[in-house]
Amino acid sequence: MTPAIEVEGLVKRFGAHRALDGVSFAVPAGRILGLLGPNGAGKTTAVRVLSTLLRPDAGRARIFGHDVVEEPHEVRRCIALTGQFASVDVEISGRENLYLIARLLGVPARRARAQADGMLERFRLGEVGGKLVREYSGGMRRRLDLAASLMGHPRLICLDEPTTGLDPHSRNELWAMVRARALAGSTVLLTTQYMEEAEALADSVVVVDRGRVIAAGTAAELRARVGGRTLQIRLVDPQDLAAVAGSLALEGLLGRIDQEAGVVRLPLGEPDELTRAVRAIAASAVDVLAMDTQVASLDEAFIELTRSAE
Repeated sequence: MTPAIEVEGLVKRFGAHRALDGVSFAVPAGRILGLLGPNGAGKTTAVRVLSTLLRPDAGRARIFGHDVVEEPHEVRRCIALTGQFASVDVEISGRENLYLIARLLGVPARRARAQADGMLERFRLGEVGGKLVREYSGGMRRRLDLAASLMGHPRLICLDEPTTGLDPHSRNELWAMVRARALAGSTVLLTTQYMEEAEALADSVVVVDRGRVIAAGTAAELRARVGGRTLQIRLVDPQDLAAVAGSLALEGLLGRIDQEAGVVRLPLGEPDELTRAVRAIAASAVDVLAMDTQVASLDEAFIELTRSAE
């Protein structure tokens, strides 16, 4: 099956600055990809190239097999795009904005009106649907812009930091709609700085920094790269921390003492390491206050991956 997105060695320069410096990744059809990275990493530039708004300086990008440079019109027929800023027409009503888009997509008039009304209700804009968009608040315009991008049935939905400025209720509504579109067969490219959002939605993640891909995989795989599970040991008497670390070392386990937090932290790799650690702690004959295992969050993985790329 032809991938929804194929990116090979993509380069985009702005003067001497390389916003994209050899980016490569692929997204199977019907999947949600989270494109993560700090400010200035190249996320929006990548989206603009994929949506035919920018021409790359080198490399290739294809959307469902269509080259973004050689077949831009075919690419545009496949995609819907929500950028970082609302791009709706402020001189007409919200309902007219959505109706117009539906008609441009070839939807018959009666069905276009029904779709517009349905989308207004989903994004809690039904009561203001007849008002001019210039009278909307910033959050309302953002919700209308998102509704506009989801009209019709685009094969690829590009969402560039879509929940910026949304209240929690609207954010959850959008998440539900993105999941539903993916289940219905649409592919989603999501750029975000909210790790919670990527973890909730994305089937896989690509992390970019300074125009380069520095990591790729599922959220669980990225967490595992920066430590996976960690055993945290808290003692009744912090002066016993060194004794516990020594007992772990006798078992071939490298525990790290955190004097400030008053704990010993032990990364867990092999399946038997937790059992060996418990045996070593028991042998040390110290009073243990608490032991628990923790898994690195995607936030922690993101910070560690971008730090190591510097």
